[in-house]
Amino acid sequence: MQGSARVAVYYVPAPDDPLAAAGAAWLGRDADRNVPLAQPDVPGLAELTADPRLYGFHATLKPPIRLASGRDWFGFVAAVRALAASIAPFDLPPLHVADLHGFLALREREFCAPLQALCDRCVEELDRFRAPPSEAELARRRKSGLSPRQDEMLLRWGYPYVFEEWFFHMTLTRRLSVEEKATVMPVAEAFFADTVAVPRRVDAICLFTQAGPQAPFVIAERLPLRG
Repeated sequence: MQGSARVAVYYVPAPDDPLAAAGAAWLGRDADRNVPLAQPDVPGLAELTADPRLYGFHATLKPPIRLASGRDWFGFVAAVRALAASIAPFDLPPLHVADLHGFLALREREFCAPLQALCDRCVEELDRFRAPPSEAELARRRKSGLSPRQDEMLLRWGYPYVFEEWFFHMTLTRRLSVEEKATVMPVAEAFFADTVAVPRRVDAICLFTQAGPQAPFVIAERLPLRG
């Protein structure tokens, strides 16, 4: 894995969890099989979900990275497997559809300490594999208007939203206008109502790969938590 290819570690519901099927259908792509799916009959939904569709239905743990010089795919996979093997499964609180700075996303209804700890370990322990971001990547991140602390995180960890700046979210749309939100949010709430209302067990993390810019992220391996 070289050049512009990237890897990431995400949380994705278990394949037999109805939320996995619902999220993939909403975005219009199954990241496990990398196949398109029919979306709900919502006007404009294909365009509203184009950006998150590329990444697949997920919550970010270790943001996408290019592998550093001297690091390879096999070493990264071994490190993610070892990390997963050291972490115990835990319960994820019920979720809900939320407005996240204009984006719609699934958020947990209450803080989950094991989830935060999992993300923190993924960021820190896998960072030795990360190639430094380019100046163009830094500039793109800064366009969103970062706080001084977020900019510090960006320079140190290659991503501004880590550790205390991180928040669990499973993105459902691009940023919406007020009018779009008024139309789409009730539809999303109804669509996900049956699948988000119950707690679920986090018992695995997923290794994703992206072959190059604008290529879809796909699940390369699902790694059980065994701690």
